[in-house]
Amino acid sequence: MSERTATTRTIYLDHAATTALDRRVLDTMIPYFTTEYGNASSIYTLGRHAMQAIDSSREQVAEILHCRPTEIAFVGCGSESDNLAIKGMAFASQKKGNHIITSPIEHHAVLHTCQYLERFGFKTTYLPVDEYARINPDDVARAITDQTVLVSVMYANNEVGTIEPIAEIGRICRARKIPFHVDAVQAGGALPIDVAALNVDMLSLSAHKFYGPKGMGILYVRQGMRILPQLQGGSQERGRRAGTENVAGIVGTAAALQLAQEELTEVTPRIQALRDRLIAGILQIPNSRLTGHPTERLPNNASFCFEGVEGESILLNLDLLGVAASTGSACTSGSVDPSHVLIAMGFPPEWSHGSLRLTLGKENTEEDVETIISALPGIIEKLRNLGI
Repeated sequence: MSERTATTRTIYLDHAATTALDRRVLDTMIPYFTTEYGNASSIYTLGRHAMQAIDSSREQVAEILHCRPTEIAFVGCGSESDNLAIKGMAFASQKKGNHIITSPIEHHAVLHTCQYLERFGFKTTYLPVDEYARINPDDVARAITDQTVLVSVMYANNEVGTIEPIAEIGRICRARKIPFHVDAVQAGGALPIDVAALNVDMLSLSAHKFYGPKGMGILYVRQGMRILPQLQGGSQERGRRAGTENVAGIVGTAAALQLAQEELTEVTPRIQALRDRLIAGILQIPNSRLTGHPTERLPNNASFCFEGVEGESILLNLDLLGVAASTGSACTSGSVDPSHVLIAMGFPPEWSHGSLRLTLGKENTEEDVETIISALPGIIEKLRNLGI
C-alpha cells in the first residue's frame, strides 16, 4: 500500500488517548459560550442561569454514579482529579499516617503524584501485578499498616486494558477504614460506574475519554472524606477547587457521560466484537503476543507486543497508511524506553519495545479492522527485515 493522500479517511484507533467531541454534546455547550455566558458566582440573572446549569449537571452525574450531587466536584482534567484526590487526602491525613498503597501500572498522574508526596515524608508501597497486569486483593490487605492513609488503584489500565478487581479491593479497604481512590479515566463510557457497588471513596474521570470536552474532569468524594484543596483562591466546588467554573465544559461533561451510559448496552457489544476480530487476526502474526488479561479487559482495547521491532516504527508505518494508533513506549532524550506497565508485567526488553495499542470507538467499522489485519503483517515483516 502506498502513502495515503490528503483526502484519505483516517482510521482512528487511539480512543484511549482521546475521543472526538460528540456533536450532540457540543450542541448542549454552545449556549454557554455565547448567550448564557454568566459567571456562576454572580447573583444577577445570567449568573443564576450558569449556576443552575452547573447544579443540573452535578445532579446528572451523581445519578449516573449513584451518589449525592454534593459528592461531585468538577475539575480541569483527569490528572487534576487524581492529584486532588491523592494529595488532598494525603495532606489532610498527615496526623494519622504517611503510607500510601498503589501499583506500578498506574497512569503517571498517580505515580508521579505519589513520588511527589515522597518528598514530604510519605512512603509508597507499589503492589506487584501478575503477567496480565492484575492486582491480587490479598496483596492489598497484606500491605495495609497502621500508617496507611490511602489506597489508589486504577479501574482499568490505559495501556493493556486489564480491568482490576476494584469492588473486592474496596471491600478490604472499607473493612480496614482506609480511604480508597480509583482512577477510572479509562472506564468512563466503557464500563458501569456505580461508586456504591465498587466500594470506592474517591473516583476520577476525564470527559475527553467519552466524547466530551477536553480540559474537564470529575472527582467523586464520598461524604465524610476530608481532602485539602490543591488550588487556592475562591470557594468554588464546595471549597475543593478554586477557580471560575467552566460552565460550558461542565454541561458538556454531564451530557457526554449521560450519552455514554445510555449507549453502553448498544455500543459495547459491537465494539467488543470488533476488538475480538482484531485480536484474532493480529495474533496470526508470528512472534506476537496479546498484552493484558484475555477476558477481563476493556471492550475496546486490543494491545500487543511484537518481538524484534520498535513500537514507534510500527506507528510511523501505520500513519503512512492513515491509521492512528499508539504504543506503550515513550521517547525520552532521544532514546526509547519500554512501557512501565509491560516492565511491571515481566515482559523482557526484546518484547516490550515492540508494543502496539489499538483502541476502538463507536465510529469504527468492520472495514477498519480488516484493513489493519491486512496491513500489519507486512509492516511487521518489513521492520524485522530492516532490524527496526
